[in-house]
This record gives sequence, structure tokens and C-alpha cells, in this order.
Amino acid sequence: MTTTLPHPMRAAAAALAATVVLGGCAAGAGISVPVLPGVSLGVGVSSGGDVHLGVGTGVGPVGVGVGVNQRGQVSAGAGVGVGTSVGGARVGAGVGTGTVIYDPRDRHRPAASSEEQGGGP
Repeated sequence: MTTTLPHPMRAAAAALAATVVLGGCAAGAGISVPVLPGVSLGVGVSSGGDVHLGVGTGVGPVGVGVGVNQRGQVSAGAGVGVGTSVGGARVGAGVGTGTVIYDPRDRHRPAASSEEQGGGP
């Protein structure tokens, strides 16, 4: 037997995933909009002032997502939460964790060769 949570719970989980990615482990605020069934696009601001754009999805109370901030850092996150309808909007809250999976300023990345940059040997 398969149990499916009501649409507000799925939407809240997707919003939570976007918020987790958008805020990493820091506090912040964001908003997400469903773009496809089960997929939401979100934008938010962390307590450190970083602006994030992310995409998230969720199944039941569990959500996951990926996002990028204005410095080009790419983050991934996962979380669990609950949601409800308030007026015409869906509101959710939860907890989660996130991590930076790519940072363009990370000096430990190998430099591209001159051939990869378009130069000759």
C-alpha cells in the first residue's frame, strides 16, 4: 500500500529543500514557487547577506535541493519539515543541513592548462 501526503505537505517539503539550500546552515528567509509537479524554484537571503537561487524537490516531509549564490558557490542540502496553508499561501518550517559543493574561489582546484583555455602548446 502506498501512502501519499497531501499536496501542501509536498509543496512545503520542496520549499524547505530550497530554503535549506538557500540558507545553508545559517538562518535566512526565502520564497519558492512550484515550476513543475514536485519541483520548486526558490530565492532567498541568508543572515550573512548572501542572495541565493535554488531548485528543490520533496517527497513527504523530506526535501533536497541545489542552489547558487552571488559569488558562484554551489550548495546542496537536505531537510525535513512540515507545512500548512495560510490564506492562499503555503507556509513551511523545518530543519536541515547544507554544504558548499563547489567554490570558484577555492585555490585547491587544479588550474586549467593553456590548451583548455584556448591557447596552444
